[in-house]
Amino acid sequence: MIGKVSAPRGTRVEPLIRYLFGPGRHEEHTDAHIVAGWRHPAELEPPLRPDGRRGFRRLNGLLNQPHAALGPRGFDRPVWHCALRAAPGDRILSDDECAQIACDVMHRTGLAPYGEEDDAVRWIAVRHADDHIHLVAMLARQDGRRPNLWHDYYRIREACQAAEQRYGLRATAPADRTAARRPTRAEHEKARRRGRAEPARVTLRRHVATAAAAATSEPDFFARLRRSGVLVRTRFSTRNPGEITGYAVALPGDTTAASGPVWYSGGKLAPDLTLPKLRHRWHHAGHHPPGPPGPHLTWAERDAIWQHAAHTATTAADDIRRLAATDPAAAADAAWAASDILHTAAAALGNRTLRRAADAYGRAARPPYARIPRPTPAGTGLRRTARLFSALGTVSHDPSMAAITLVIRLAALAETVADLRRAQRHAAQAAAARTAAERLRSLTHPPPKPSSPPPRPPASRPTRPRTVADLVSLDFPYPPGTQAPPRPSQNTTGPSRRARPVRPSNTPPHGRGRAR
Repeated sequence: MIGKVSAPRGTRVEPLIRYLFGPGRHEEHTDAHIVAGWRHPAELEPPLRPDGRRGFRRLNGLLNQPHAALGPRGFDRPVWHCALRAAPGDRILSDDECAQIACDVMHRTGLAPYGEEDDAVRWIAVRHADDHIHLVAMLARQDGRRPNLWHDYYRIREACQAAEQRYGLRATAPADRTAARRPTRAEHEKARRRGRAEPARVTLRRHVATAAAAATSEPDFFARLRRSGVLVRTRFSTRNPGEITGYAVALPGDTTAASGPVWYSGGKLAPDLTLPKLRHRWHHAGHHPPGPPGPHLTWAERDAIWQHAAHTATTAADDIRRLAATDPAAAADAAWAASDILHTAAAALGNRTLRRAADAYGRAARPPYARIPRPTPAGTGLRRTARLFSALGTVSHDPSMAAITLVIRLAALAETVADLRRAQRHAAQAAAARTAAERLRSLTHPPPKPSSPPPRPPASRPTRPRTVADLVSLDFPYPPGTQAPPRPSQNTTGPSRRARPVRPSNTPPHGRGRAR
């Protein structure tokens, strides 16, 4: 079961109530009714008017009373809306079961705890389909206080998991804060209008992750971002004007309605791309000067880098496999560092599938709940190897077999991390690692190209009949009493000509005249 809170919150509850009890955008709402609320559902159900429509005046008035009593102390956007949906393959829940889930959500979020029905917020749960319900609450307590919405997203996730266990629904992953923020629908539509293959948020996340993996210090990180064509804006401390406390990035050409760039902070891109976490990574990785640029490296030096990277990936996979049974927390650093080598290898090879594999692996690499794992030799070795790729440049035409070997070892490393996350019962991270491994395997085993069919001989253009004799010859290709000439044998040296089949004697001839 998945719960989604609508953002931003609404200012008026009346349009939302009309929509929930209405026919829907595509006539998908059927039998809309209240299954739970701060009072008994029978007391809150909107009555039917003589014209067959529902009357919402009493329900809207009851919901708005506590917020009107708060006056200027109330929220500017007091309408809280949450949708709870079950998986398509799950069984249909009854109204009583939906009511228990709704009450549990309101209790866990703190909006309407058990036993405080007369003091907490006023809310209702509307069901107009078999697979989901809608929770609507006004953010104003009846005792005159403002409710606390601290981490309501995570409390809803806990309530959904409890409902899955209680009613035997499909299990979903917990909210462990490892998922990066997905692009919104507006960002997808904006990218489609401007002809981009992906939203700006995804492109910026890849640029920042690659620059962070190849950088050795904070100035080097910002310099690499600017060289990649990304706009960078730093935020300075108010107490110490010379101290940088954060950063934001933007793509050239991605502008707002006011023609200004659309900025994304590191935390808006991914949980592990904030400046404090990047500083922690560089501090434990040590400061090593970057190698020479790619054109100054010989083929032997490049091949040595690929071989060293493959050996490092194998060593890290062995360490993760060894620590998974005894100390899974010690293997978290190597799993986190594997993302760096994937991003830098994708930048060096310039392969789109490898970039997609690195993007998919990002969630599997992040430690749950934004914890920073303690450094290990395996993780340090992977990060040092990732910085070596910054010396290669783009070598998409490198024919070295060591690069293919590295991809195979990285696929094995991703599969090992998937086993680790599965043992830790982190389903979403395990699925991300498996997806990355499948995409890496597809690079080593490309699908066979379909064989092209033999060219067809050009079709001869039929001759249009011009006289009556030509029409007769079309209906009767052979004179009466004669047979079609025999088909030429295979050893005939002359050009072969397809013979017409002989019409049986009992078959009536076609009618005379122009064919219709």
